[in-house]
Amino acid sequence: MASRNPGVNWRLGVVVAIIILATLALVARLVQLQILDHERYATEARNIHVTSETVSGRRGALLDRNGYPLAASKNTYDVMVEVKAWQSPIDAGQAAADIAAVTGGDPKDMVSVVQGASIYEIAVSRSLSYDQATRIRDLGLPGVRLLSSNVRLYPEGNLAAPLVGFVGRDHIGLTGLEADLEGVVGGGSGTLVFERDGLGNQIAFGDHSELPPLPGSDVVLTIDRFIQRMAEQELDKAIKEHEASGGTIIVVQPETGEILAMANRPSFDLINPDLSDESKLALFRNRAITDQYEPGSVFKLITASAAIDLGLVAPDTWWYDEGVVNVNGWTIRNWDLSANGSQTVTQILAKSLNTGAAWLAQQVGPKDFYDYVYRFGFGEPSGSGLGGEVGGRVRTPDNDPDNWRPVDMATNSFGQGISVTPLQMAMAVTAIANDGKLMKPMLVKEIIGPDSTQVAEPEAVRQVMSPESARTLLDIMGVVVQGIPPNFLDIRGYKVGGKTGTANLVSGSGGYKDTYISSFVGVAPLEDPKLVVMVKIDEPKGVPWGTVVAAPAFDRIAQAALPYLKIPPPEPALVAETR
Repeated sequence: MASRNPGVNWRLGVVVAIIILATLALVARLVQLQILDHERYATEARNIHVTSETVSGRRGALLDRNGYPLAASKNTYDVMVEVKAWQSPIDAGQAAADIAAVTGGDPKDMVSVVQGASIYEIAVSRSLSYDQATRIRDLGLPGVRLLSSNVRLYPEGNLAAPLVGFVGRDHIGLTGLEADLEGVVGGGSGTLVFERDGLGNQIAFGDHSELPPLPGSDVVLTIDRFIQRMAEQELDKAIKEHEASGGTIIVVQPETGEILAMANRPSFDLINPDLSDESKLALFRNRAITDQYEPGSVFKLITASAAIDLGLVAPDTWWYDEGVVNVNGWTIRNWDLSANGSQTVTQILAKSLNTGAAWLAQQVGPKDFYDYVYRFGFGEPSGSGLGGEVGGRVRTPDNDPDNWRPVDMATNSFGQGISVTPLQMAMAVTAIANDGKLMKPMLVKEIIGPDSTQVAEPEAVRQVMSPESARTLLDIMGVVVQGIPPNFLDIRGYKVGGKTGTANLVSGSGGYKDTYISSFVGVAPLEDPKLVVMVKIDEPKGVPWGTVVAAPAFDRIAQAALPYLKIPPPEPALVAETR
C-alpha cells in the first residue's frame, strides 16, 4: 500500500484554509455592506442620483406710500454646471461658448471656474431672463441645468439708498430696511428633490418632490418718493453750494410721526454696492440714526419748552442780557459776543442768545431740565425700528455724578455738550408741532401678505408738554422765522416757524474744531402743522450760520411739498380789522 504524501496534504490544507478565510471575509464584508452599513451606503447611492436643493421664495417689494416700488424682485435663472461633465477641455470649451453666445459671458472664465471648483456643481452665469433660460435649455448641454432664482431691482435707482439698503447674493438683506424687514419680506425657503442621471441631468420621469417656497410680504413704507427725491436734490444742492462734507434731511408728518423722507449724504451705489473696499463700508450706514452730533441753538427750543411748560416764564417775560453769564467760574457769552440789555423770552430765541438759554435753564433747575430732555426723547433710541440706531449721550447729575457740573447744564441749554441724532432732533420738534405729544417715528404703513394685510397705526410715546405750551412755542418759532431775511426763507402764502442751529464739531481730544454743523428745523404751516423738516449740513465752507446754509433747503422743500400734499394756505382775511 502506498503512503500519503504529507507535502501534498499540507498544501491542500493551506488552499482550503485560504478559500475558507476568503469566503468568511467576503461574507463578513457582505454583512457589513448589506446589513451593518446598509443605511449609510444607501444614503450615498441616493445622494449620487437624487439632488435636494433649497429654493428661495420671491422676496417681497418695498413700496413708497403711494405704491411705487423702491425695491422689487424679478424672477431669473442661474446656469449650473456639473464639474465632472466639463473635464474634457474640448467639450467644456464648446459648451461654454454655446452658453456665452446667449449670456454674453466669457467662455474661458466659465471653463476656469468649473475646472477649478471642488464642489459637485457651480454656477457659470446668473440672473438670466426667461427668454435666455429657454435658449439655454434648448441647447441640451450635458451636465448643464437651470436653477430658478430672482434678482433684486431698485426701480428708483439710488433713491434713499442708506434707508432702503441692499441684499446679498443669497437674497438675504444686508443693510437698511432690506435687513431690518428680512423676516417680513424674505418669505420662507422651499425644497426641490429630483432624480438625475449620470451626467447630472434631471430624469424626466424620475422621482420628484417639491415643497414650494413661501413668498415674502410686500411692505408699504411711509416714504414718499417725490418728497424723498426732492430732499435728496436739496441736500445735494446745499452740499455743493457750501462745499460741505455731507448732511441729512428728514421730513416728518407731526400728527402721525410718519417719515416722508430720510436723505443722507454721502451715499453709495445701491445698484452695485462695493463690498470689496472696507473704506467705503461707512457709506452704507444711515446717518440719520447712527451719527451723533451737538445740535447747537436748535436745542434752545427744548430749554424754552421746559421753562414755559413749568410756568416759570412766558413769551413776554423780561430778562436783562449783560452779554456774559458766569457759572461756577466758567464764562458763557453769546455767539456774536453781544450784550443786548432787556430782552423777552421770545427775543432770546429770535436772537439765539446763549446767555438767555443758560438763564432759562437756571430757572428750571437740573432735575426738571433733564426730565424734559428725556421727555423729548433724547438719551435713548427713538423706537424707529431701524438697525444701528443710537440713543445719543446726555450727561446728568444722576448718571455721571462724578463729572457733571452746573456749567454742563448751562452749555446743554444751547446745544453744546449733549449729543443727539438728526432723527431725535426732528422728532422732538415734531412733538412741539403735535400739541406737545411725542410720536414714535413711523416708517411702515402696511404689510401686504399672501393671505392678509396688516395696517400699522401711529404710536404716541408720551405727552411731553401741554398743548397750550406747545402752541406758545410754535408762535415763538414763527417770530424767529420773521427775523430771517426773505432771500433765505420766504414761503409765500404760508406762515411757518423754525429755529436755526450752528455748532462746532467736537475733536477727538474732547475740544472743538474750527468746523461747524449748520442746521435748521422748520414747521409748516404754523397754524396747523403738517410738516416738520430737519436740515443738517456738515462742515460747510465759508459762512456756517444755519440761516444761510440750512434754512434755504427747508424753504424750497416746504414750498414744493405743501401744494404737492394738497395743504392749502390759510384763508385770507376778507375784511381788515380797524382800530
